[in-house]
Amino acid sequence: MTDRPATPLLDRIRRPADMKGLSDSQLVQLAHELRAETISAVSVTGGHLGAGLGVVELTVALHAIFDTPRDKLIWDVGHQCYPHKILTERRDRIRTLRMKDGLSGFTKRAESPYDPFGAAHSSTSISAALGYAVARDLGGVTPEGIGDVVAVIGDGAMSAGMAFEAMNNAGDLGKRMIVILNDNEMSIAPPVGALSSYLSRLYAEEPFQHLKDAAKGAVSLLPEPFREGAKRAKDMLKGMAVGGTLFEALGFSYLGPIDGHDLHQLLPVLRTVRARAHGPVLIHVLTRKGKGYRPAEQARDKGHATAKFDMVTGEQKKAPSNAPSFTGVFGKELLRLAGEDDKICAVTAAMPDGTGLNLFAERYPSRCFDVGIAEQHGVTFAAALAAGGMKPFCAIYSTFLQRGYDQVVHDVAIQRLPVRFAIDRAGLVGADGATHAGSYDIAFLANLPGFVVMAAADEAELKHMVATAAAHEDGPIAFRYPRGEGTGVEMPEAGAVLEIGKGRIIREGGRVAILSYGARLAEAEKAAEALAARGITPTVADARFAKPLDRELILALAAEHEALITLEEGAVGGFGSHVAQLLAEEGVFDTGLKFRSMVFPDIFIDQASPADMYAVAGMDAARIEAKVLDLLGVARLGEKRA
Repeated sequence: MTDRPATPLLDRIRRPADMKGLSDSQLVQLAHELRAETISAVSVTGGHLGAGLGVVELTVALHAIFDTPRDKLIWDVGHQCYPHKILTERRDRIRTLRMKDGLSGFTKRAESPYDPFGAAHSSTSISAALGYAVARDLGGVTPEGIGDVVAVIGDGAMSAGMAFEAMNNAGDLGKRMIVILNDNEMSIAPPVGALSSYLSRLYAEEPFQHLKDAAKGAVSLLPEPFREGAKRAKDMLKGMAVGGTLFEALGFSYLGPIDGHDLHQLLPVLRTVRARAHGPVLIHVLTRKGKGYRPAEQARDKGHATAKFDMVTGEQKKAPSNAPSFTGVFGKELLRLAGEDDKICAVTAAMPDGTGLNLFAERYPSRCFDVGIAEQHGVTFAAALAAGGMKPFCAIYSTFLQRGYDQVVHDVAIQRLPVRFAIDRAGLVGADGATHAGSYDIAFLANLPGFVVMAAADEAELKHMVATAAAHEDGPIAFRYPRGEGTGVEMPEAGAVLEIGKGRIIREGGRVAILSYGARLAEAEKAAEALAARGITPTVADARFAKPLDRELILALAAEHEALITLEEGAVGGFGSHVAQLLAEEGVFDTGLKFRSMVFPDIFIDQASPADMYAVAGMDAARIEAKVLDLLGVARLGEKRA
C-alpha cells in the first residue's frame, strides 16, 4: 500500500534466521525500517507505541545474535514487543494488533513459539528466565529446545519487589542467564524511588558521549576469558564513578551502561556475553522511550498508549464524546474533597495519569504518593496511613489490585483499617484483553469481613461513591468503575454520601426483576425497553452495594416477582453468589422463585472491542432480554418452546 513506508531490507526478513547473514551496517538499516514499520502499524491499530520504539535497535541486536526461539527471549510487561512480533513471522498480521481475532498487544505463548512466556503485568521476566534456565539445566524439553535465556526488563518494572526476589534467587543459584535492564527513565509515568535515583547516578557523572566511549573501551577488554574481561571492565567503570555495585551484590556480573540505540555498541557486547558468560549477567542499556518519532518523544508519557493517529502529525483519532470519563470524574471529585479535608491523601502504583491522580499530584504534591510498580507495598503503605489518622485513597486498576491481595486481606481487612480503594478499569476493557480485565475484584473483596464494596452504575453514581468513601471511617471500603466515558447522565455539583448497604429502584414493573450491580445498568434498561415492547415490564434496580447487601430490597424483589435476575461485570463468586446465599438462607427458593445470576463465563475473553467482549460474555442488552424470556418461558420470534 502507498501509505506504508519503504522497507526493502525488512521485506526480506520473515523470521530471525533470515537476519543471520546481514552485516552490522545492514542491521542498522534494518532497525530504521523496523521503526518505520512499527509507527505505521500502530497508527492504524493504536496501542503501546513509545516502549517499542525505544527498543528497536535492541530487538534487532537480540534476534540477530541469539538463536530464537531456541534461545528464550522474555520481554517484561510486553508493551515493547511490537517490533519483536514484526521480526518473528507475524508481520503479515501486525495491523491486527489488539483487535478481535488479531495479534495480542502483549507476548502470548499461544500465539507464537517466539513468545516463550506470556506477559502483560510487569516484573515477571527475571523469575521466568530463571525458571527456564533451571529447567534447561535439569534436562527440561520444549519443542524448540532451550538454549540461552534472556530477560529484558525496564527500569520501571525493576521497582517491583518480585524483580529483586528473582535476582536474589538467580544470584544464589548461579545459573547462566542474561538480564538486560532497559533504562529509559520511564515506565508509564516517570519512574520514582531510590532505584531510579541509583540508576541515574550510574551515569550522571559523565556526559553521554563519554559513556559511549567508555562502553566501547569496555568492549575492547572483553575478548579475553569473560570473567577476567568483566572484572577489568568493571574496574574501569568504577574508576569513572560508574558501576553496578547493587547488581553485583545480588550475584550478577554487571556491564554498562551502554547506548541502547547504537548497534555498534550493542552487537559486540551481546556477542561477547553470549560467547563468554558462565553465570547470571546484567547488561545495563540506556534507551529513550518513543525514540525516532517526534510526537512520541514530545508526549508527556512518551507515546506510551495511543489511539489510532496520523503518522505525519501524530494527532490521535479519538471519537468525540460529550460524557466525562469515569477516571476523570473520580479524579475531580477527589480533588474537590481534598480541598475540604487535609487528611485525604492518594496512593497510586506508577499510574498517576491512568487513575486520574495527576491533577491531585499537581495540587497537593505532599499528599499524593506514587509508589512505583509496587502494589503490595502501596496497599500496606495506605493501611499504615489510615492507622496514622489519614484518609488514604488507594487508586489501582482492578487487574493490578490482584497483585496486592494478600496485603488487602492481612494488612487492611483484618485490622479493619479505613483504606479507600478506587478500583479503575472494572469489567472488560477491550484491546488489552484478558490480562487487563477487571473480572475478579467483586469476588475477592466481597468475601472479606468488614469490607464495604460498591460499584458505580454511571458517572453520577461514581461521584456519590467517592464522597461516600471519604466519609466512611468504619473499616475498608472499595468502589469500582469501568474504563472510558460515562453514559451522559446529569451530573451533581458534588457527590452525596450514600447510605451504606442501600440500593435503589430504577423502574417499577412486574413478573421479573433485574437487579444490576455496576455499569451494566444501562444495558439492563435497554433490555427492559425491549421487553416492554413484548408486554413484559420488568422491575429494574441498582444494587449499588455487593457488601453489605440491601437485604430489604432483595427480599422485596424476590417476594413481589415471579423471577429475579442479578447482573454484574465479574466472575462467579461475586454479587450474584451473595444474593443467592441470602435467598437460600431465608428460604426464598422454597417459594418457587425463579433465580438466575448473569456473570462472566468461565473463560478468559480475548481482546476485542468492549461491545464485542460483552457479547461474548453474554451480557449485552439482547442477551439480558433473552435471559428474561427463557426464565419466564416466553418464546422469542422464530422459536418454538417445548
